[in-house]
Amino acid sequence: MQYSRHRKAIERMYTDRATISREIESESPSGETKQTQAAVYENQLCRISQKALSQNAQSEAQNDVRYETKLFIAPELDIRQGDGIDIARGQIRNGVWSPLAGKILTYTAGEPFPYSTHQEISVQRRGYA
Repeated sequence: MQYSRHRKAIERMYTDRATISREIESESPSGETKQTQAAVYENQLCRISQKALSQNAQSEAQNDVRYETKLFIAPELDIRQGDGIDIARGQIRNGVWSPLAGKILTYTAGEPFPYSTHQEISVQRRGYA
């Protein structure tokens, strides 16, 4: 199988952009160790796909929105379970990427499932309706 051709075909469907961040341990000038959220990858072409329609869990206090979403992204990226993923939905016209409505969706990564041509990651949306 020609993986490079197969990968190019998959990546033609990538119309979204992702920024992946995770908790990184850092030391303050006073010597105190603390956890900070830092971007490890920015502006990576990807594609999100919703598997099923959303299910609302309405209560008086909040309205949780739940549905299964998958992220398709390059296989060489080291994305870990629990990483934060901000995704800008977009479109590509005449070879130029442009955002759709400027909305950023925020997710938490599940365990990645790597292939030779891409990796699939089940992601859970953060936030409320």
